[in-house]
Amino acid sequence: MSKRQRGFGIIAAIVILVILTTISAGLVRLGTTQQVTSAQDVLSARAWQTARAGNEWGLYQALSAGGCSASTTLDLRASTGFSVTVSCTSKTFKEGETSPGVPLTITTYSIEAVACNSSACPDAALAANPGYVERKRVVMANTP
Repeated sequence: MSKRQRGFGIIAAIVILVILTTISAGLVRLGTTQQVTSAQDVLSARAWQTARAGNEWGLYQALSAGGCSASTTLDLRASTGFSVTVSCTSKTFKEGETSPGVPLTITTYSIEAVACNSSACPDAALAANPGYVERKRVVMANTP
């Protein structure tokens, strides 16, 4: 009878080891997923701020230089790890009059900034890569 009891103990020990191994593997996978998600969140925030910088640069160009260029790529990879493509379009409208017979002309600027962690934005070749991050911001401004 003592031989049977020892055999049962070995089976129970193996079952416990298998259960502990499965739980350990699940915890390792969960930790890895959390690390990757955290890194992607940081990259997303950097891309958003780089796109914002591109919008501000485009607004400065449009409002201070008196016009906007069609498309410009700013390479900010040395400081942020991202580059940003800034596009600007403008339209002129007549809205009312400044005085009788003198039309009020308003120019509307649309500045689009696309930031990504590649040399050219947007980069369709890297879009399926899990480490690729891209953010787009559009701002509008009016000048009389």
